Amino acid sequence: MSSVTDSVWRRNLAILFSVQLLSTAGFSLIFPFLPLYVREVGIATHGSLEFWAALVFSSQALTMALSAPIWGALADRLGRKMMIARATLGGAVILVLMGFVHNAEQLVLLRTVQGAVTGVAAAVTALAAAQTPPGRSGGSLGLLQTGRWIGVGVGPLIGGVMGDAFGFRESFWITGALLGLAGLAAVFGLQEDFTPQPPEEQVSMWADYRALFTAPGMTGLYSLTFLQSLGRTIITPFAALFVVQLMGTEVGAASMTGLIVGSAAITGAFSGVWLGRLGDRIGHTPVLIGAASFALAASLPQPFVTAAWQLVVLQMLSGFAVGGITPALAALMNLWTPSGHQGATYGLENSINAAARMVAPMAGAGIAVWLGLRGVFVGAVVIYGMIVLLALSVARSAQRAHRAGSRQVKVRV
Repeated sequence: MSSVTDSVWRRNLAILFSVQLLSTAGFSLIFPFLPLYVREVGIATHGSLEFWAALVFSSQALTMALSAPIWGALADRLGRKMMIARATLGGAVILVLMGFVHNAEQLVLLRTVQGAVTGVAAAVTALAAAQTPPGRSGGSLGLLQTGRWIGVGVGPLIGGVMGDAFGFRESFWITGALLGLAGLAAVFGLQEDFTPQPPEEQVSMWADYRALFTAPGMTGLYSLTFLQSLGRTIITPFAALFVVQLMGTEVGAASMTGLIVGSAAITGAFSGVWLGRLGDRIGHTPVLIGAASFALAASLPQPFVTAAWQLVVLQMLSGFAVGGITPALAALMNLWTPSGHQGATYGLENSINAAARMVAPMAGAGIAVWLGLRGVFVGAVVIYGMIVLLALSVARSAQRAHRAGSRQVKVRV
């Protein structure tokens, strides 16, 4: 467990915000045109465009889901700063290489390696959670979420415009440069006074995760993490194709897709820090329930849009709501997790997020084949309805634990 002064954790938080912003902007810069890039480079073997477009997203998520718990446990043993440097600098090299691929198969291979090596958000969150005073968790983690959402918003906007103006390959090289800058900021700027546990006091990785799953409320929080990631990402692989359908042309589709993804991220950036601080004052479960309900309401009209601008407006509203869900879940995890397990906690969270991102493209592809592209948005509605019900259940569990005098909820829930 790190022990830092007030000035150090604030300075580290500012650097972590920058790392989160740069890395997320870099990774998300390629999102609007990945399916179009698959079409451009071609398929060397066989299979449909939809299949390979989905696999480009799912392959990265699969290996991240498998590797994130291992990196999280290592963070608790070796330090969180080291994990941030590994994820950013390793990702920089891999993303540059993606700009040189000749077919979809090579792209999928590199995306698979990317998932195993990266995981910036989990490492950043773990370091911040370990150093931030408990009463400031919502605001601090909300600030990091704001950096993440701004990056997700700015990246697709830049990537969409660049893809239309200059081509797709250059965007991968810019992504690598942004990740490299983030890695250098982490290596030379962050301060972590990390003292690992003596070998005789260390427990196995499996014992770490057993402690998490048996902690009150954590299973519900991880289930919500999976669902919110699934709802947020199920439409991403097909957004560009749906925009082409709405516009009737591929000209300008990448820019419009970037605007749709980016507008949702920008509103999420504003709501993340505000609702995170609100959760510190009134409790994070009311914020979670309210944000989930608003996300459901904003998703209901989306299957019926007739123009791309309508989807922009509705995605902005959805982004605002999801911007409140994510920091509420992160803050509750920090408050309820056993002491000294932040790396494992957010490593597992990252793994579950990645598992949802792995399932989402394939689930979306199946729905699209069965019901068409609009059916994918119907699937998002169903997912957000499940989130509302589960959030209510988690809130009731928290209230029961509070009445029972549970240690985990002596702070606001």
